[in-house]
Amino acid sequence: MSERMQLPKAGQDWPALREEMQARASNDVQWRDGKASVYVFHSGDDVMQVAHDAYGMFIAENGLGPAAFPSLKRMEQEVVDIALSLQQAPDNASGSMTAGGTESIMLAIKSCRDYNLSHKPVAGVPEIVAPFSVHPAFDKGAHLMGLKVVRVACAENLQADVEAMRAAITPNTIMLVGSAPCFPYGLIDPIEELAELALEYDLWLHVDACVGGYINPFIDAVSEDKLEAYNFSIDGVSSMSLDLHKYGYAAKGASTVLYRDKALRDAQVFHFTDWPCGHMYTPTFAGTRPGGAIAAAWAVLHYLGEEGYQQRARCILEARQMLTKGCEGLGLKVFGQPKVSIVAFGWENDDILAVGEGLYADGWFSSRLQNPAGIQLMISPEHSKTMPNYLKVLEKNVEDVKEGRRKRKTKGISYS
Repeated sequence: MSERMQLPKAGQDWPALREEMQARASNDVQWRDGKASVYVFHSGDDVMQVAHDAYGMFIAENGLGPAAFPSLKRMEQEVVDIALSLQQAPDNASGSMTAGGTESIMLAIKSCRDYNLSHKPVAGVPEIVAPFSVHPAFDKGAHLMGLKVVRVACAENLQADVEAMRAAITPNTIMLVGSAPCFPYGLIDPIEELAELALEYDLWLHVDACVGGYINPFIDAVSEDKLEAYNFSIDGVSSMSLDLHKYGYAAKGASTVLYRDKALRDAQVFHFTDWPCGHMYTPTFAGTRPGGAIAAAWAVLHYLGEEGYQQRARCILEARQMLTKGCEGLGLKVFGQPKVSIVAFGWENDDILAVGEGLYADGWFSSRLQNPAGIQLMISPEHSKTMPNYLKVLEKNVEDVKEGRRKRKTKGISYS
């Protein structure tokens, strides 16, 4: 067993600490060079600086105390209002900022469960019916809250199979799920058809737009290839999750969960009074919430505005076109017809996961997929500059695998 780290007896000066931290980060993926296609959403140094400075201004403030920090309360409400507007929500819609997509999804599950307990309880374990492609946050939330997720195989086009989901509905089903787009393949599920199914069976439909919520509207505005309907413009959509720290380009720790009606959001809130300090009200799972995350999200949204987001959407479309054409030129198969910012591709003739290992060895961090095997990229605006280099490295690794110079070293894939 290695010796446990102890707190230093004397403090160290910041320049020395900073130098050590920089050294420790030397083996991290070089995302500033466009070599990360997940985890970081680089939209330019200017946007990064706005988020950094805004976060620093409110680094000590606490979102738990709106009476003490009315500025945070106002900024959070304005961020939520912008999100509701982007998703064409009705007048009585409501929502909250959260710490990330997983929390947004889990809060929607909690709200659905508690709302059903009051209005339409089920006899057995409540169930969520979802396509195979949905994010594991649904399983995490179900595990913690005593629900069951029924994952249904996707259709051949890798989108949700609506009829198969219909067949999976039982008297215990309380929620249906669709993605806009899904994380693995970047494809938007048929939300209109899922909404019709939800209305038919009086079920809650959650749309996971953690990836797409803050880019779909702008892709739709600048692209000739219009997106399928996916938001509150569709009757039957009950809630949505959308991440600010993805394509909202905000600092980490910022997402939003939205509800068609305030009554649905009320089921999210925790109230407690039976302790010495009296009334405790928390809208999210966390008590203390970093004011910096709220402030940075508000600042970036206002710094970019519609025009800024549309300009970055054009960069993403340019990079996506380069990637899909490059894949086709190498004999790789793009999964489905991606219209947003994620592209996934496989290789019918050889081992695409060996190619993925080669990319990683060359310093390019691309997500890898299973069922079917593939490589997935979440394209950021800055990738429009670095995509030609990525394609050169991809071509090299394809050739290495094809000629037998590279073999896969691991059996599976993991991101833990």
